[in-house]
Amino acid sequence: MTGSSASDSSCLIAKSKTNGTEMNGNTTRNTYTAIENNTYSYEVIKDIADYLLDRTTIRPLIGIICGSGLNSIADMITDTKVFEYEDIPNFPVSTVEGHVGRMIFGYLENMPVMAMQGRFHYYEGYPLAKCSMPVRVMKLVGVRYLMATNAAGGLNSKFKVGDIMLVRDHINIMGFAGNSPLQGPNDPRFGPRFPPMTNAYNAHLIKIAKQVAKDMGIENEIHEGVYTCLGGPNYETVAELRMLRTMGVDAVGMSTVHEVITARHCDLTVFAFSLITNKCATGYDSSEDEANHEEVVTVGRSRQAVCGELLCRVIREIAKECPNKAQVK
Repeated sequence: MTGSSASDSSCLIAKSKTNGTEMNGNTTRNTYTAIENNTYSYEVIKDIADYLLDRTTIRPLIGIICGSGLNSIADMITDTKVFEYEDIPNFPVSTVEGHVGRMIFGYLENMPVMAMQGRFHYYEGYPLAKCSMPVRVMKLVGVRYLMATNAAGGLNSKFKVGDIMLVRDHINIMGFAGNSPLQGPNDPRFGPRFPPMTNAYNAHLIKIAKQVAKDMGIENEIHEGVYTCLGGPNYETVAELRMLRTMGVDAVGMSTVHEVITARHCDLTVFAFSLITNKCATGYDSSEDEANHEEVVTVGRSRQAVCGELLCRVIREIAKECPNKAQVK
């Protein structure tokens, strides 16, 4: 069973038995089926979405995923309703330092949003379909835009620690080996069997973000680039980083790509950016320090105010163009 363990499945089954009474009578059966197939069926994901919607009147249009050290972005949300991951039936639990583990509904720039304080990673033992499952929950809750943030190593020599890279494209290294969040039977209720990824990251929102950065006076700290996700949890070797640089990769991380693939599969508009928390060492005698998670979290916290303001201002511009003003606070 790729990327999953027996103990992980047992934990999820036990959780289903505990919380199943809060949902419809088919929950337990559907959950078992999802576990057996190592995926989440449409019915199970709809049950999760309904569980959330039944407990809040907020109907979010924007979904946000907070990266390592960037959890305080969610602290800017007002009129909140908070769900701990462990209290959401059939939801995984984040095990990584710097990821709180809460789903927050509320308002940001007067727009209804839902935000993940903590995401799920392949290296935690979760298969990619489970890592990106919350994106499908967002879709069924009513979200139209996904805004994903992450901490990444800067491979482009022009990048400095603390810079922000607007993701223009990605290289799906894990997908080269056939590991995809869309692997297995396709449910057309989510999206097509063969979704295109040519324009996965919305060019209009990137343009807005560039103008926002200029208005903030941080245009020299903003770049456009290509992101790649590796499986982790180890950081990359010098040889691997050299290979990635040759391929045209500008920043390296361990998330986001499978979430974006899932988002585009279900027709969400995507905007993403990477906070450069360290510079990648591409020489054996490099003066760059070895990457470590403590540095990632520390840099994230030191730049979260800037990242939060950037995100808020982009959302403010989306609000001006929002096609359904009735859902805006």
